[in-house]
Amino acid sequence: MYKAVVIGGGWSGCAAALSAKKAGADVTLIEKTDLLLGLGNVGGIMRNNGRFTAAEENIAMGASELFGITDKCSRHVNIDFPGHKHASLYDVTKVEPEVRRLLREMGIEVKLMTRAVDVVAKKKEQWLKSDEDEVSIERIILAGGESIEGDVFIETTGSTGPMGNCLTYGNGCCMCILRCPAFGPRVSISAKAGSTDIMGRRKDGAFGAFSGSGKLEKQSLSEELQKQLNESGVAVVPLPKKAVKKEKLDMKVCRQYALDEYAENIILLDTGYAKIMTPFFDLDTLRQIPGFENARYVDPYAGGKGNSVRYLSVAERNNAMKVVKISNLFCGGEKSGLFVGHTEAISTGSLAGHNAARYLKGMKPLELPVGIAVGDIISFANARLDTEEGLMTRYTFAGAEYFSRMKEKRLYSIKREEIESRVRRYGLDNIYKEKLF
Repeated sequence: MYKAVVIGGGWSGCAAALSAKKAGADVTLIEKTDLLLGLGNVGGIMRNNGRFTAAEENIAMGASELFGITDKCSRHVNIDFPGHKHASLYDVTKVEPEVRRLLREMGIEVKLMTRAVDVVAKKKEQWLKSDEDEVSIERIILAGGESIEGDVFIETTGSTGPMGNCLTYGNGCCMCILRCPAFGPRVSISAKAGSTDIMGRRKDGAFGAFSGSGKLEKQSLSEELQKQLNESGVAVVPLPKKAVKKEKLDMKVCRQYALDEYAENIILLDTGYAKIMTPFFDLDTLRQIPGFENARYVDPYAGGKGNSVRYLSVAERNNAMKVVKISNLFCGGEKSGLFVGHTEAISTGSLAGHNAARYLKGMKPLELPVGIAVGDIISFANARLDTEEGLMTRYTFAGAEYFSRMKEKRLYSIKREEIESRVRRYGLDNIYKEKLF
């Protein structure tokens, strides 16, 4: 049986593994830490704004499993908070075990605490002399010297870390969920194979951007705030003027949350923990605000001084998610573009895994049409990488520039029948469930 190897076990890697497996490939997924989902363990926001549309498009195309889990694990559904409507908040303490069980039940080999550090590729020396020839990866080398062979590879390693990047472009290692000191730094497989990675920028020209939120232990908040979060899922606490720092909005990777309300207030969301929607907030100042006298960060542990820095390693790829100059490497998630969010990761990962299986079969890769939101964001974000402005823009179904584009193109809808009909019109219904071999 043909073997697909997925490198990185975040939302995108899990989606890629599922779609490749459903197409008939033998799939191994490796993840450097002891948890799947990566930043999905500190996220929790689904179906807000255009993400509802994108989720239903994926479900109609046959990639329903992960959305089924986040729906099942949602603590609150159909809630509104500043700039966002009809959101679901999944419980970040419950979702990872569900995903791990699903992958193993599907027959996907999941290898945790397994870090890729290098590749062995065919024709590498020849390729260095001529850009016309592509590299083909034979196997990846693991920390410790072992290797894993494969026929096709899918890189979903994200764009955060190692520690040196957070020190250079952020405020140092913030001890986040990715835990580079414990499990080692992220390694770019695309760069190791000879492709060129792209680095996103901030408005001031600096590389990368801060993750946009942190987690507070909910029990460390006042009983009133706890009750509000448990009952409604949202709490908005006005800040005194001296604590308002609007300049932090320009640092955030999540542009859909870079509204004035997120600087003028503390906005909390209930994801099992209390998700605080700011890239960092000085703990001593936070504890001077009523209701936060005993507040304590859960992730990042140094959330008073910083957060992880992202978008430092984006692969050059085409709209079929294949990495440029490497014949058998596909990519998804943040590795594939300046995308923000779990829905975006699942969308790109599902297509990458499906096209990896098509590659094994010798079939023409699938490029999703721009008449559906998932296809449009993949194409639009890729084209924009060629511009200086595009390197400073983040792409999400949930807000900012791309959500405006969704509405202008009339791609945004919360009507399931309308979304299913659109997918069917392009002949894509259940495409990800098609057994290819």
